[in-house]
Amino acid sequence: MRTNRKTIAAGLGAAGLLGAGLYLAVPAFAADPAPSPSASPTAKPGHPGHPRMGRPFRQGRALHAFRGVHGEATLQRKDGFHVAAWQHGQVTSASATGVTVRSADGVSWTWTVNTDTRVRKGGEKADLKDLAKDDKVLVAGERSGDTRTARFIRVPPHR
Repeated sequence: MRTNRKTIAAGLGAAGLLGAGLYLAVPAFAADPAPSPSASPTAKPGHPGHPRMGRPFRQGRALHAFRGVHGEATLQRKDGFHVAAWQHGQVTSASATGVTVRSADGVSWTWTVNTDTRVRKGGEKADLKDLAKDDKVLVAGERSGDTRTARFIRVPPHR
């Protein structure tokens, strides 16, 4: 019985870390990048002034949190609970109001887009109309009921 409690506690801890990461990462990634001052050479990681502090997505490091195929996490904010969602996959269709993405495991989600949705293709700002069928994307946003609303859609540069 103790092993089960430890396993459950570890799972809840991992879900909490994922939720906290999404809570911090989704708004940070959706924001437009702006120049920032260079860090002092003596700054330590985790302290203001360190080159990675406050700019994880501009350097591409924090995207490793989204290594899975798709997922959701329930987050508690001041105004209540929110479900953050994300998905890696290929665009199967795109319109002015949304995009449908199919993951490698066959899951297909339709994401609603709005004026707050940020689209980046190849590292540059883009519009929803720039997305093409079969583009590989990372989409992240929130789910409310059966509706997933994209906060950002990222098409990585081809390597």
